[in-house]
Amino acid sequence: MRESLAAKDLMPLSEFLAAKESIYHRPWSVWNLASWTMKQLGVSDYLRSDKLPSGQFVVVGNVEDLSKAFDSKAATAHQSRIERTFSKAHFYKTFNNQLLEGKQLSETDMDVLLRFLSRDKEVVLYDGNTVKIKAPGQGETAITEEDASIAQLKELLAYLTHQTALLSSRVDELTVAAKEAIAKKNRVAALAALKSKKLTETTLERRFATVGQLEEVAAKIEQASDNVQLVKVMESSSEALRSLTEQVGGAERVEEVVDKLREQMSAADEVTSIVAEGGAVVDEAEIDDELAALETEERFKEEEAERTKKEAEKTRVAAEQEREVEAMQKRLEEIGQVPSKQPQPEEKEAQQAESMMSRLSLDERSPQQKRPEPQTAG
Repeated sequence: MRESLAAKDLMPLSEFLAAKESIYHRPWSVWNLASWTMKQLGVSDYLRSDKLPSGQFVVVGNVEDLSKAFDSKAATAHQSRIERTFSKAHFYKTFNNQLLEGKQLSETDMDVLLRFLSRDKEVVLYDGNTVKIKAPGQGETAITEEDASIAQLKELLAYLTHQTALLSSRVDELTVAAKEAIAKKNRVAALAALKSKKLTETTLERRFATVGQLEEVAAKIEQASDNVQLVKVMESSSEALRSLTEQVGGAERVEEVVDKLREQMSAADEVTSIVAEGGAVVDEAEIDDELAALETEERFKEEEAERTKKEAEKTRVAAEQEREVEAMQKRLEEIGQVPSKQPQPEEKEAQQAESMMSRLSLDERSPQQKRPEPQTAG
């Protein structure tokens, strides 16, 4: 306990709430150094004492964990000015059961958390009555009267919304009571329930009207807040434009710079043309002849490639046909329809001559040898 108190891991509640500077601030001085040295040597009466201080204490590690949980809840859920502003009571009702799962914070716990968030983490503004979550990049430093009014408006709106829920539930209960009284033939109880229901409905209607008015006021405040931010952005933008325009030097200086640039560009073009005129003269006819020769050579190469391609295609087709003929011959030989050996060209010529001689011998026979044709009777 003494070591935790000395290291500020454990702090008395009253000291934690009353501290003006951050608990992480460790000012070094001669006295602090001497005191720390005496404690380390065991000379300090505080360290030699067997008594422990009494009272309530703050566990700084627990508060830091609670702060991280609050950061994750508030980072995405509260963006506009009205959403980021609370009264202390409304802040407690909103966050007391959201930071620790299954547990609720006490009012003392909430006081410690708010003090830690505003003084040590600087993520909220807190003056004891109003809490405002800081928006990143806006540089808010204090609670304003507008913030206090918004906090009161939100607290009243939350209260009336809660009242409307209770009154609606009350109307439902009175309706059920009237029906039960009618079922029991209790006319007096039914009339009393209906009368109370009517009064409750009238009150509920007024509450809803008030809630509507407050919501309209909140919307107007939000719109006005957005307009303020818009005007600030426009003002800063106008200042930025003015500064940039001053750096440029105005329209006259820009025109002067553009004119000078055009003159320099014209001079550069003139120098380029002069240099080009002084260079070597190129014969366009020779270039055309060389181009024509290159085109002829390229065309010859293309024709030669096409001719080679056609010859290769013919060779391929002839080879395929020869393979097909051989395959057909082989199949015919297998089924026994043609002789396995083809006649030689000399044998073919001898057979053709012999056939021709036989026909000539038949055609040259004498008329007597020819068979008489049969006569037909007239």
